[in-house]
Amino acid sequence: MTETRTIFADGLLDASVHHGVARLNLAQLGSDGKPVPSGQLCVPLTQLPALTNGLVTLLRQIEAKVKEAQAAQAAEAPPAEAASMPSAFTFGGR
Repeated sequence: MTETRTIFADGLLDASVHHGVARLNLAQLGSDGKPVPSGQLCVPLTQLPALTNGLVTLLRQIEAKVKEAQAAQAAEAPPAEAASMPSAFTFGGR
């Protein structure tokens, strides 16, 4: 089995393309609330559209889940209560 590494990121510091590879410098908020580097994601430029489309698809699925949760909660709860998102859910084949 291949070894994997988890990198937490709140955002993107910057991005560049060199020699056919997109390099995305990831950031997370530091204790002072300012972004600090957390890692770099390197993606072959030819694969960047597939990766981006996968992220857009994930975002759409999350938005649908949020709307579903809001509709379910609105049907069950008084209007004064705000809808909450489930704390964990999975999409895709894993």
